[in-house]
Amino acid sequence: MNKKQKKVLARIIIAAVLMIILHFIPVKGIIRFLLYMVPYMVIGYDILKKAFKGIKNKQVFDENFLMAVATVGAIAVALYENGDYTEAIAVMLFYQIGELFQSYAVGKSRKNISELMDIRPDYANIEVDGKLTQVDPDEVAIGSVIVVQPGEKVPIDGVIVEGSSTLNTSALTGESVPRDAKCGDEIISGCINMSGVLKIKTTKEFGESTVSKILDLVENSSSKKTSYQNLPSITLRQSATVHLHLRYCHRLSEYFSCQPHHSGAYGYTGHLPSL
Repeated sequence: MNKKQKKVLARIIIAAVLMIILHFIPVKGIIRFLLYMVPYMVIGYDILKKAFKGIKNKQVFDENFLMAVATVGAIAVALYENGDYTEAIAVMLFYQIGELFQSYAVGKSRKNISELMDIRPDYANIEVDGKLTQVDPDEVAIGSVIVVQPGEKVPIDGVIVEGSSTLNTSALTGESVPRDAKCGDEIISGCINMSGVLKIKTTKEFGESTVSKILDLVENSSSKKTSYQNLPSITLRQSATVHLHLRYCHRLSEYFSCQPHHSGAYGYTGHLPSL
């Protein structure tokens, strides 16, 4: 977990502990309200802040606004009825727990992608007049012989024509056990040469090698995902708009149905039911 996630986790624990403690404290009235607002603000102050900014920026119907409306509404109902503020705090608490899990999962995925990007080789060694020259992997033609020294990444797919070594393929296959490679074996790019010097005859261009295809897939999937990443927020805004309108119409119908009847029975208590 990063620093921000640890802070959220600490807030979740503090709010949960305060809720448990307050459950056993026999207080009522305004004191009970003030005491329960402490864990509510601990766990939900950032959501309320984001909801206020959304309203200010005319981006009202997002998940922060929905959480603010739900919890503030629950607090208002508790004030009017029985003084049980646990529901409002619990809703905000479980929402923050879900956000924490999501943030952790996204962070882990990004870390895995970053580690994957490290498999891209920066250069390839070609022997010229008995000396090794570093060139761009894109400049290496099919059939060229490249030299991979211990600790270097294999830049291009090929066949070992000289030497033997142990290869670390964990970045590609997830296998932690090193693999032995000898003369005549096929070798894929992205592996790390751990021991001996290898001479490899390339069988593909760099753009068609294993590591290039993997990186292309990652980059393309990331770019495609960005066009859909706002879909949940858009759906929430639309559903929230419809829900609030329907809820308001329902409350209005209840209000008018509580008006005085000809028989003299009164259902209206002098206030409009809350949304």
